[in-house]
Amino acid sequence: MIFRNLELKDFRNIEYLSMIPGEKVNIICGENAQGKTNLMEALWLFTGAKSFRQTKDAEFIRFGAEKASLKADFYAEHREQNAEITFSPTKNLKKNGIDMKSSAEYAGTCGGVVFSPSHMNLFRDGPKERRKLADTSLCQLYPKYISVLGDYNKVLLQRNTVLKDAKYHPGLIDMIDIYDEQLARLGASIIRTRVNYCKSLNKKAAEIYKGMSAGREEFFAEYVTTVLDENEHAESSLSTADWAEKFYTALQKTKNYDFEHGSTSVGPHRDDIEVTLDKMPVRSFGSQGQQRSCILSLKLGEAKMLGEAMGEPPLILLDDVMSELDFIRRDYILNSIGESQIFLTCCDKELFSGLSEGKVFHMKKGSLV
Repeated sequence: MIFRNLELKDFRNIEYLSMIPGEKVNIICGENAQGKTNLMEALWLFTGAKSFRQTKDAEFIRFGAEKASLKADFYAEHREQNAEITFSPTKNLKKNGIDMKSSAEYAGTCGGVVFSPSHMNLFRDGPKERRKLADTSLCQLYPKYISVLGDYNKVLLQRNTVLKDAKYHPGLIDMIDIYDEQLARLGASIIRTRVNYCKSLNKKAAEIYKGMSAGREEFFAEYVTTVLDENEHAESSLSTADWAEKFYTALQKTKNYDFEHGSTSVGPHRDDIEVTLDKMPVRSFGSQGQQRSCILSLKLGEAKMLGEAMGEPPLILLDDVMSELDFIRRDYILNSIGESQIFLTCCDKELFSGLSEGKVFHMKKGSLV
């Protein structure tokens, strides 16, 4: 996807903004609270995904205005296209002049990957954030994965409800076997998809990290599932049927524990992605700069996988990514990422002094100056 032209009206703190980006690297520079992240958010909304800030649609409208509008001309799916998004306060979306019934109908037109400061929680918080990283990407790559994940969560909720209620209604215990079979079948598909995804992602992210660190550290990412024993590794050679059998066995082993605690202790909802540098866990031993570099490598690896699946490079948005990175890593980001159109925000002009080719925009009080 490549943006040709962007026009924003009454979006967040932006009263009016018109922008003609470059096809490669675009730097948006300015002090804090000037609207840089708002611009990135507007670009992201054209992918069909929800805001990466988890905000309500009504909050997009500039204070005192009746509606917000976003218009863009872009190249995607091997042709020139346009789209318009309005919030008044509900969201309405047009693609090539045709009203879209939902974001889901529009989704898939524009592939994109975003890094924002909130992604630093990937290692600060628990496994949930790391599972979310994989699932967000997989939902773009394989639309059917969305329904499987949804079905799994429904069965999981039902099983947990029975586990809690069985203390007071022992007759419910017999129902657990029914849920175990369904959970094992659905969970096996999720685990196998994640294992294969992580194997491919690791290859691409390791290559990116090698370039970013000039080969000084060895990156490795691995899917760790609670379905296996601690000394076992998740092998991509296992079939869905193999995973279903292993998951069902694990559910049987932990059944008494689950009844006691009223929740399901094993399965893809408890799994993790372990990232190491030189065989040491990044979440425990990595510096701020190393953690940021690892997250960037994962996100850029995700972009490569998405580009291969879509047949064209995806949009890459990097919000406040340059801080805590040394010159070698900044130079790699500015000049070696690849074919994607990139938008990158920063506060300090010195952070993009090594840019060899691209466009620089300065933002002040919601306007490009």
